[in-house]
Amino acid sequence: MHPLRFGLKLSQGATIDTLKSVWRIADESGFDHCWNMDHFASLGQDDKLDIFEAWTALAGMAALTSRVRIGCSVTGNTYRHPGVLAKMAVTVDHLCGGRLEFGIGSAWAENEHTMLGLPFGTARDRADWFEESLKIITSLWTQPLTTFEGQHYELENAIAEPKPVQKPHPPIWIGGSGRKRTLRLAAEYAAVWNAAGGEPEQVAEAAAVLDQHCEDIGRDPADIRRSVQIRFDSAEQVLRAVEAFAKINVTELLLIVNRDPVRQAEELAALLPRLRTLG
Repeated sequence: MHPLRFGLKLSQGATIDTLKSVWRIADESGFDHCWNMDHFASLGQDDKLDIFEAWTALAGMAALTSRVRIGCSVTGNTYRHPGVLAKMAVTVDHLCGGRLEFGIGSAWAENEHTMLGLPFGTARDRADWFEESLKIITSLWTQPLTTFEGQHYELENAIAEPKPVQKPHPPIWIGGSGRKRTLRLAAEYAAVWNAAGGEPEQVAEAAAVLDQHCEDIGRDPADIRRSVQIRFDSAEQVLRAVEAFAKINVTELLLIVNRDPVRQAEELAALLPRLRTLG
């Protein structure tokens, strides 16, 4: 059983000053990690809320924090070439002194691809791109040179220096619940699987599929920590949700603040000692 760990997440509808305040609370109040998300239009009914580019923001988060681990939950694979993303991640890992958690998924927001003129493809296409990207990124992080010839990406004697601070590389968080491909890739590559959402029963069902993929490739399912995101509405609601997910061995809880995010972050910071007793 892994210990419970808690993160703060603020991604949209916030000024830079508000983001900085939440990052500071996460860093100073004992949270284990701090997060943003990777989108180019805001989510929800209003898609025109302010939202900053994820990896540029992570570089700022790296420089403005000193203890808390940081990450993007999760990076959309289709938005960047894997060689570029691997270099960005290494840069942030160095900026934060080896505190990066590397979250990635196959991407799903078709409207963003349409507005930016990016290929979206089918779900199978995105899974293919994702699998090739994971192979490329992990190779660039660990090998002197990377040559790769896939259906979607080609690299020839690609140099990637420096390597990450963390060895062999930052922990990979794979987001999504696709039974055939995403969960298989999580079994192969992930230190943490981030469920796409749902009630504890739904997450438990997907986790059982992940366990089977692990058994199929000879990996201990217990090696992979399980994660969900919980939107903050009230202290009691968060306590109930954390307790329910802890019962199914979900140990990485990302607590999302949105309305009045600084006040909500402060409330969660005060609640943190009580949350830790649930594990």
